[in-house]
Amino acid sequence: MTKQVWAGKTPIGGGAPVAVQSMCNTDTRNVEATVEQIHRLEAAGCEIIRVAVFDQKAAEAIRAIRDRISIPLVADVHFDYRLALKAVENGVDKLRINPGNIGSAERVRKVADCCKAHGVPIRIGVNGGSLEKELLALYAVDPAEAMLKSALGHAKILEDCGFDDIVLSLKCTTVAATVAAYRLAHARTDYPLHVGITETGPVETGIIKSAAGIGSLLMDGIGDTIRVSLTSDPVREVETGLAILRAVGVRKDDVEIVSCPTCGRTRCNVEEAVSYVNAHIRHNAGYLKVAVMGCAVNGPGEARAADLGVAFGDGKGVLFRKGEIIESGTYETMLRRVVEVANGMLGS
Repeated sequence: MTKQVWAGKTPIGGGAPVAVQSMCNTDTRNVEATVEQIHRLEAAGCEIIRVAVFDQKAAEAIRAIRDRISIPLVADVHFDYRLALKAVENGVDKLRINPGNIGSAERVRKVADCCKAHGVPIRIGVNGGSLEKELLALYAVDPAEAMLKSALGHAKILEDCGFDDIVLSLKCTTVAATVAAYRLAHARTDYPLHVGITETGPVETGIIKSAAGIGSLLMDGIGDTIRVSLTSDPVREVETGLAILRAVGVRKDDVEIVSCPTCGRTRCNVEEAVSYVNAHIRHNAGYLKVAVMGCAVNGPGEARAADLGVAFGDGKGVLFRKGEIIESGTYETMLRRVVEVANGMLGS
C-alpha cells in the first residue's frame, strides 16, 4: 500500500478512494471564468482540480479562486520557484512542480520548507516529452526506466530537504510504456501515484487510450488518483475518468446496465429498450446491476445473474429480481416495469 498524503481534506493513497482530477483550460488570471469552469467540473464529479500558474498574476489569483470553490486546488508551476511560494502562501492545496527545473538547492529548499509549513504535498510530474537530456538515450530504448529514474531523481532532491509528502506521475503518449513505468514505480517506491496517459490525440482516441492504460493499472491495484487527458472540454475528462473507475469496479456508485450486442436471434429492439432504461432509471443514487437482454441464448442467464434483469422474446418479457422471476408480460409493460422496480430498489 502506498503512503498517504492530503490535498486539503482529500486523502491520496494509503487505501483512500481513487480521486478523479482534471485541469482547467481557462486563463487562471481570469478568476470568474476559472471558478465557473471549476464549478461545472465539480458538478460532473471532479474531486481535485489543477490550474496553471505561469506568472505572478496567476499566482495572486489563487486566493480568490480558492475562496470560491470547495474541492482541492492544485497549482501547476514550472521553472520559477517564486510562483510556487506565492501559490502556496495564497492557499493552494497541492503543488505540481519538478524540483529539478526550478534552480538551485537553496530555491528547492525554500519551496519544500514552505510546503511543509502549510501542509501542502508536491506532485512530481514526469512527462516523456520533457525528460532531462541525460536520460534521452535511455528513454529511446527503455522509456519506463528512464521516466522512473527522472521521477526518483526529482524525489531525492525533495527528500534531501527533509520533505516526503510526494505524489509521482510518469506519463507519455504510448500506453504500453506508460503502464510499464507505473508498474516499475509501484514495485520500487511507496509514494502515491497519479495515473494517466498524456497527449492522447483526438477525443475518441484519447478515451480509448486512457481506458486501456488507466484501466489496466487500476485492475492491478495501481493508482491513487487519476486524470484523463483529452483535447476537449475538461468535463469530458471527468466523465471519462468516472466511467473508467466504474467499468473496472473500483467505484460502485451508479447503475450498471448490461445488454446484449444484438444479433439475428433478437425479437425486440434492444437498442430502444436500453435507451429507454438508461434515460428513465435513477442515476447516481447507488449501485445496481440491471440487465436488458434480447434473446433466449444469454438473456435468461444474464437477467438472473443481475440485481434486476429483463429477458425479452417475441413481444414478451420476463423480469428477474435477485435471480428469481417476479413478473412476465408484454414488451411495453416489462420495459416500464424494469425501470419502476429498479428505481424502487434505488430508494426515493
